[in-house]
Amino acid sequence: MGGLARRQLTLDNTVAAELAGSEDAVLQELRGHLDCEFHLRGNVLTLDGESGDVQTAATVVDELVELIEQGHEVAPGTIEAVTGALDAHQSPAQILEDVVWRHRNTKIAPKTLNQKRYVDSIRRHTITFGIGPAGTGKTFLAVAMAAAALAERKVQRIILTRPAVEAGERLGFLPGDIQAKVDPYLRPLFDALYDMFDPDRVSGYFERGVIEVAPLAFMRGRTLNDSFVILDEAQNTSPEQMKMFLTRLGFNSRMVVTGDITQIDLPAEQRSGLIVVRDILDAVQGISFVHFGGEDVVRHKLVRRIVVAYGEHAEREQR
Repeated sequence: MGGLARRQLTLDNTVAAELAGSEDAVLQELRGHLDCEFHLRGNVLTLDGESGDVQTAATVVDELVELIEQGHEVAPGTIEAVTGALDAHQSPAQILEDVVWRHRNTKIAPKTLNQKRYVDSIRRHTITFGIGPAGTGKTFLAVAMAAAALAERKVQRIILTRPAVEAGERLGFLPGDIQAKVDPYLRPLFDALYDMFDPDRVSGYFERGVIEVAPLAFMRGRTLNDSFVILDEAQNTSPEQMKMFLTRLGFNSRMVVTGDITQIDLPAEQRSGLIVVRDILDAVQGISFVHFGGEDVVRHKLVRRIVVAYGEHAEREQR
């Protein structure tokens, strides 16, 4: 057993502040994952428990401290990534340092265990579905993977698409040509692209047709070869649209479908293609479903709390 032990770790003030984090959520998460007592007073973290458990906890804290020092934001999901990795005898840095794409000073890497699973799934499967709430990095990581595939010449083009159902706004009423009409609801995809590449490079790619951003209706009747294709906001597709999209798959192509089944903007009687497709394709080889939860939200801490509060409210309403 090794008897009882106490260890005190003196942390850097910024590290202590980050660990104390959102209403102690991070320390609560640590308590849930590790079999010893934690007390953080100022910048001194005290660990009490069986000596083996204290040793394990100290290892986890060391890993977290190292990640914080490298500039990682520690969310409850990060604890899960670190403890999950240690349980699986992997180095936590392997998850959080799996840099998918670098651009200037930005490096994009998974921040949670699910994000790592998602990235690995996109590498291994022809079609990956990423399902979960806003802010879990589904679209952003998919675009980063697409950028990397293009840069490494694994594909010849990137196609980004969304169904044209935005909350309360019909496209016909928007001014201007198709680009202007498309723009408002395709904006997030443009923004992600501009985060990945320099603006002049993005413009060149658009002009040469290397990158295409278009409404889902534009996919009909085409076969998409040598492409990295991302369907975003897929909860707003009809089952027919989803089938149409998936059957566009050509040779040497990869598809990523992202969506949030709690945010469906379709008329009440219309079934979502994203819900139907899970029942149909769950067991099909070459297709993978990755589910994200609130613990994977990697935006501002307040955003995570807002997502959770809305989720709890929806549950109460259903009851």
